[in-house]
Amino acid sequence: MTLRDRTRRPRSVDAAEAVRLLDAGALLVDVRGDREWARAHVPGALHVPLRELEARAAELPDDRLLITFCTGGLLSRGAASLLTTLGLDAVNLARGLVEWRAAGGPLERGDGP
Repeated sequence: MTLRDRTRRPRSVDAAEAVRLLDAGALLVDVRGDREWARAHVPGALHVPLRELEARAAELPDDRLLITFCTGGLLSRGAASLLTTLGLDAVNLARGLVEWRAAGGPLERGDGP
């Protein structure tokens, strides 16, 4: 792995672009903790807490774009970087849940609808 690979930062997308990417087949990966997930999450998102992400990376599809997601975009930016380093195609949802809510994105509570 080169220095460029280690320092390459995945791009960030806003909520509108994330919706377009999801419609095109991307997968939203919510890296928040269990309590935050239970409070509210995006329908159809895969929940993989950041602390488990590296160990569970093999569970993620390598043929789809992954959009990492957290409350404000900071943890998910690191998650997108980790996934990119592991050879997966990932982007970060900038401002996370904050922007998703502001854009009117759907949310559900608990483990399902």
